[in-house]
Amino acid sequence: MTATILFESRDVTVSEFRCAAMPGERPYVEQYAGYSLSYVRKGSFGCRHRGRVFELVTGALLVGYPGDEFMCTHDHVCGDECLSFFFDDALIDEIGGDRQAWRAGAMPPLPELMVLAELAEAVAAREQTLGLDEIGHIIASRFVATATGQQARAATPGPRDRRRAVESALWIDDNAHDDIDLAAAAGEAGVSPFHFLRMFAATIGVTPHQYLIRSRLRHAARRLSEEDTPVTAIAYDSGFADLSNFTRTFSRAAGVSPAKFRKASRGERKILQDRLSRH
Repeated sequence: MTATILFESRDVTVSEFRCAAMPGERPYVEQYAGYSLSYVRKGSFGCRHRGRVFELVTGALLVGYPGDEFMCTHDHVCGDECLSFFFDDALIDEIGGDRQAWRAGAMPPLPELMVLAELAEAVAAREQTLGLDEIGHIIASRFVATATGQQARAATPGPRDRRRAVESALWIDDNAHDDIDLAAAAGEAGVSPFHFLRMFAATIGVTPHQYLIRSRLRHAARRLSEEDTPVTAIAYDSGFADLSNFTRTFSRAAGVSPAKFRKASRGERKILQDRLSRH
């Protein structure tokens, strides 16, 4: 078993696990350290938990409850890969609901949970614009709602929270070139990450990380149109980790590459006209 931490904060840690166990290998008892959800993205394995036996296939979730013992088996296939979310107790308190839901042991492949897990997969591959920390909060909340059959409460921010959200959006825009995760933005606003995510999304209409990426794109677009600075320098200065990620994200948003956008901003309108004529 190999484990790689992809993201770590006070509330959410996201890790990738790869197991190459062969059928017939002797399993052993393990214990959950806290609340967790592990998405099976490849392969299959069995799990014995609280007197029950589960067979988890691609798309299923292994559910962890602190202190509970479990045993994973590979009686049918060789190995598996999982994307695992580990949650702090304080986040579980904020989500609410019956904590016994976290003793479910496993969840079958369900579309409302799989789509979020696949979004996390895309984030890990740098192909989307939503942060792993945000997805962790959302998937934990949706898991509880799904397991208990209770609809998650919609956020209805009052005047104070709406002001916080607006001020936070301005702060994110001013600091978009920096690495800003959910915990950092929430700390600046003086609220918990879970509360911050809900109040920001309800007020601004997008999540904090989505707004961060869009701010970076806006800053980059302005510099591309006003400066002759190399595209690579603008990408890094705007906060993007690498040129390929910037080019892919910018091209998806603008419909043209950064270089063509620069030409269009200097008067070559035919570039954008040709693009629009194809849609």
